[in-house]
Amino acid sequence: MKIGLVAGEASGDVLGAGLIRAIRARIPDATFEGVAGPQMVEAGCDQWEPADSLAVFGLIEPLLHIPRLLRLRRDLARRWRESPPDVFVGIDAPDFNLGLEKKLRKAGIRTAHYVSPSIWAWRSGRVKKIKKAADTVLCILPFEQALYEGHDVNALFVGHPSATAAPDVVDMQKSRALLKLDAPEVVAVLPGSRGAEIGRIGGIVADAAKAIHDARPDVRFVTPVAAPRLRPVFEQQLEEAGVAAYFTLLDGDAQAAMSAADVILLASGTAVLEAAMLRKPAVATYRVNSLSWRIGMALRLVKVAYFTLPNLLTEEPLVPEFIQDDARPGPIAAAVIAMLDDPERRQFISERFDRLRQELALDADQHAADAVLALARR
Repeated sequence: MKIGLVAGEASGDVLGAGLIRAIRARIPDATFEGVAGPQMVEAGCDQWEPADSLAVFGLIEPLLHIPRLLRLRRDLARRWRESPPDVFVGIDAPDFNLGLEKKLRKAGIRTAHYVSPSIWAWRSGRVKKIKKAADTVLCILPFEQALYEGHDVNALFVGHPSATAAPDVVDMQKSRALLKLDAPEVVAVLPGSRGAEIGRIGGIVADAAKAIHDARPDVRFVTPVAAPRLRPVFEQQLEEAGVAAYFTLLDGDAQAAMSAADVILLASGTAVLEAAMLRKPAVATYRVNSLSWRIGMALRLVKVAYFTLPNLLTEEPLVPEFIQDDARPGPIAAAVIAMLDDPERRQFISERFDRLRQELALDADQHAADAVLALARR
């Protein structure tokens, strides 16, 4: 059996690797090929193109990359039409993958789209494109499956991989000992996994860390650096803020860093849900290109009250959000300090996040593998 895959950025790489391992456990001689990240390659995928080549975000920035991405999509479609896989799985990256899935489906290749586009948040009209592109949509949030029922789109809630992967017990003191973090309070700082994010957010969270340390001199910080190329950029931002001496920088290992923390300060994105799955109180911030933001607001493209997934999945918002113009060091630092000052609030958040973890932990890798193999065998 041959399976084609296209994953975009780090979160897609994690999903793809889990899917590959689950399928390989049942069909050892299955082969995998396409656009893959390092974890997918390690799991056994033949990498035609690295996953981070699709990591382009915003409304304006992608315009610069359109010619390259269109060439890549044409090349992938041609290769798979000439040598068809039993099934193709597009993992997230909907702006790229849905168009590719449509081409392959027209050629008679079965297609699955893993991770529903956020039609509940913006561009709800994409459901028409999804219907044409995908034989099956694999949803990782519980409310998404129902959104497709009225559009004659086959959709399945498979659970969220972050919930399944999260440990049942998070030993904060053991994690601190392993990371040699000898401090009464630890704040994990995750400024993003892409260069553009670090450029926009890194200096803000570094200045926020300075304000936190000024208020609580015994606090220490730990940052899992997502990629080696990002390390010198963030180090420079820490130096400029005067807090480099209070930071421990890791090469990746986000789970260890978050497990060691009392509170997590991070860029809004998939990492916020990962923090919630570790039952950790978090404060989220984010900035995009200012022109992209103004266009999005003017056109009312965003239709949700909150930007972080945990706040959309719990009865009340538990993650303070500081987005765009609100992303300023002072208020961010104040929110982190308020969390550190209130252990009862932290305990309440931790318990609610544990219930959320149990709701989402359905073993997504196995359920996704079931759906993909069923599609391939039609």
